Amino acid sequence: MENLGSRIQKLRKLADLTQLSLAKEIGISHTQMARYETKNMQPPANILKKLADTLDVSIDYLVSGNKSDRAEQTLKDAELIKHFKQLDKLPDDEKKSILKVVGALIRDFNTKQAYAF
Repeated sequence: MENLGSRIQKLRKLADLTQLSLAKEIGISHTQMARYETKNMQPPANILKKLADTLDVSIDYLVSGNKSDRAEQTLKDAELIKHFKQLDKLPDDEKKSILKVVGALIRDFNTKQAYAF
């Protein structure tokens, strides 16, 4: 049976975050983060909100496991989201170059789909 702690752990790993890095991102200690994951301690509402925002899921999903469309999509595309977060940290000129390449690849794919029989 999946609980809050195991959902946090699963989402954290999908986002390629350590307990320490997630704890720092939401402003709590590593020890407290470990308690949420392994001791099934319930975080306060403000920490639940920060966890949900950082892991890009709904609070409802974290607490009860109910998947909203947003949570379900995040679970499917966690690697893509991880790369876009890394892309967002690059200098603007590098971002523009990479986005041009991605845009061209998407355009080429759409063109191939349009002419596929």
